Amino acid sequence: MTKVLVLHSVSLVRSALAALLRSEGPFEVTSAAWRAAARQAESLRPDVTVVDLDCPGTTAVLSADKRVDHQVLAPPSPVLVLASSTGAPGLLHRAFRAEARGYVDKDGSPGRLVRAVRKVAAGERFIDASLASAFMEADPVPLSPRELSVLTRAAEGDSIAEIARTLHLASGTVRNYMAAATRKTGARNLIDAIRISRRAGWV
Repeated sequence: MTKVLVLHSVSLVRSALAALLRSEGPFEVTSAAWRAAARQAESLRPDVTVVDLDCPGTTAVLSADKRVDHQVLAPPSPVLVLASSTGAPGLLHRAFRAEARGYVDKDGSPGRLVRAVRKVAAGERFIDASLASAFMEADPVPLSPRELSVLTRAAEGDSIAEIARTLHLASGTVRNYMAAATRKTGARNLIDAIRISRRAGWV
């Protein structure tokens, strides 16, 4: 029996995905909102965790900082992402940097998702061909993993002190990373850097 954890902020969507997987194979499926992600991951210990790239909360799981990843999914499990071929290519690159194992086009058939879950659970990779061009079209991300982690936390409204505590950094170091992110994105200020990075799908 393959254990699957479905994370989504919308109850109806996560319930529908869970019902689909249960009907299509020998899957033990648990669905949860983001606030319950760590608790469910600990109790279920899933073989695969399914997340939607367009869903608020995904950035925490796909953070470039692995310590943050493990706080959200502890113990960590292979991640399979649902994405749109017309979405921000930067989101796919973010998932790739976070070592997601599967990439399924949301406009594809339900059978593709089932096949992807099976492959990822077996330790293989799965990438929908329709998403390959989106990978190629994405601009290189100019920010380092730590700069992305700091910017992501800032985008979620965390203060400098909160970011420093979460990422185990000095407050001055957090300010330096913010300044570097602002400079590298060509932004006028931190708020502008967050806007540019969100539009590109980096945070």
